[in-house]
Amino acid sequence: MTSFQLRDYQQDAVSATLKHFRKSNESAVIVLPTGSGKSLVIAELARLAKRKILILTHVKELVEQNHQKYESYGLTAGIYSAGLKKKENQYQVTFASIQSAARNLQDFGHEYSLIIIDECHRVNMQAEKDANEEKEEKEEKEEKEESLNQYQQIIHHLKASNPDIKLLGLTATPYRLGMGWIYRKHYRGIVRSEPPRPFEHCIYELPLRYLIKRQYLTEPKLIDATIEHYNFDNLKDNANGDYNTSELNKLLDKNHRVTQGIIEHVIALSKDRQGIMIFAATVDHAKEIFHYLPAEESALITGATDNTERDQLINAFKLKHIKFLVNVSVLTTGFDAPHVDMIAILRPTQSVSLYQQIIGRGLRLSDNKKDCLVIDYTGNDFDLYQPEVGEKKPNSQSQPVQVPCPSCEFPNIFWGICDDDGHLVEHYGRRCQGLITAPTANQSSLHFSPSESTSLSNQQQCEYRFVFKECPHCGSENDIAARTCLQCKSILVDPDDMLKKALQLKDAKVLRCAGTSLLEQEGKLKVIYHDEEGSELSEWFDFDRKNQVMLFNQIFSQRLKINLSTTENIEISRLDQALKVASYFPSPDFVIARKQKYYWKIKDRIFDYQGHYRKANQL
Repeated sequence: MTSFQLRDYQQDAVSATLKHFRKSNESAVIVLPTGSGKSLVIAELARLAKRKILILTHVKELVEQNHQKYESYGLTAGIYSAGLKKKENQYQVTFASIQSAARNLQDFGHEYSLIIIDECHRVNMQAEKDANEEKEEKEEKEEKEESLNQYQQIIHHLKASNPDIKLLGLTATPYRLGMGWIYRKHYRGIVRSEPPRPFEHCIYELPLRYLIKRQYLTEPKLIDATIEHYNFDNLKDNANGDYNTSELNKLLDKNHRVTQGIIEHVIALSKDRQGIMIFAATVDHAKEIFHYLPAEESALITGATDNTERDQLINAFKLKHIKFLVNVSVLTTGFDAPHVDMIAILRPTQSVSLYQQIIGRGLRLSDNKKDCLVIDYTGNDFDLYQPEVGEKKPNSQSQPVQVPCPSCEFPNIFWGICDDDGHLVEHYGRRCQGLITAPTANQSSLHFSPSESTSLSNQQQCEYRFVFKECPHCGSENDIAARTCLQCKSILVDPDDMLKKALQLKDAKVLRCAGTSLLEQEGKLKVIYHDEEGSELSEWFDFDRKNQVMLFNQIFSQRLKINLSTTENIEISRLDQALKVASYFPSPDFVIARKQKYYWKIKDRIFDYQGHYRKANQL
């Protein structure tokens, strides 16, 4: 059996793992691009282990592949997988499928020291449901839904025997639509997520560009499908970035000529290619694609394909007996055919993770392979090298932008919009992502520190918020989506509920604010709120009265501080001071007023709104 030699970055990943778990039991993630050899990292960690460890993955192909790499060291390990017809758990190292392990927890009563999860982006905090699967794929769907919860089942089971068990995940795509990043903290001093996540730390990450530049991976050659292409702009995706199957089929039924034109284009470009993978949108779509391909050179795999037939077709493709392989969401992970040098994407998705996994099928090195041709016929339009900032893209004009924190100066990456000259118009960041060191007795303030010597328990997220929801009870700043105040634990009013209630009242007026003006009138400050059609609401602040000054600062000063990009506290005490910052004055998204005999009295101002109602100047 062939023995493998670790590359430099693989050894670095192993070293980072050992270093992390020597000082902490907190869960960790290693991020390596598809085709970079994660199985070798797993094999090396398993070889170094002194106690029992369990390696989990979701498909039998990966179980077999990881097991093979480990045994290349001349060592013996067990396989626990119903798909491979083996249930071996007597060895120090066991490679298992998550489905088989979770259904037979009684076979894992030993004390394990480490759990390694390959393709760990599939781990979820709880079970998720996806209603948009084909009926033919019902069995696979059930296994998928169950597996999202099965990881937690086996982790909790093994922790009962060893509370100090360590958890390590490996993935090429450390984010999921609907969840965001699967870990909380990055070793470069970044907080990726505030809510709990399946993993706590990312301890090692290598960008795709690095591996391509050093010729560890094949360069993807992305070209626009300028001829025939689909238009999925009117379809709505779900939380996972996928589309309703029936809606897809309706649209595709109207585009038979487009599909035929696309496949003719694929065949024309494939003349000098070794292996072509085609990713279809639905089962019916895949069957239509298969119909247009040369039958003797093509194969079709769906969720309904028999396991034996599936293995035979995959083997024939790997041996180059067939050239075209059409599939529907079943060969995105755990599939290794290095000779693939052309990818045709005929299915839409809003999932960057899925997009990366698809293209990753063609990035492995192989003889007589110079590049991998990637053609997207759906307009997914992702940047393969910088595809994600942790949240779903707010709109089509959004792009990753760098926004320094005024407090700790951390260079945040958020979705944002730039003008034609490249200047930032607005961004969608909520809170600074900087991981800072808490002050000690010898420190007067917080400071940004990604230093490796920094204690993990002594790190916390920078408190600076670009947008926030203010608690009416204690005045503290909370996340814009918070339901309960972090400080006083009071229930925060939902802005949608507030707007809905106001719209139902006959004596209430809701103004969709498009801008704000500040004027001096009779020695007072007049704040005028304008809507899109010229309507106005206004209020006055008398700076000769302390309670009025206090109210003004309570409502606006913190947001003025953000707009001015300063770390200094802003206190407006005079009318002239307020007029000087008129150009930086924050505008609420909605203003709610109640009728008072002869005028409208403003009751609420909703800032940084995120909800169901349209804001000003939004279509």
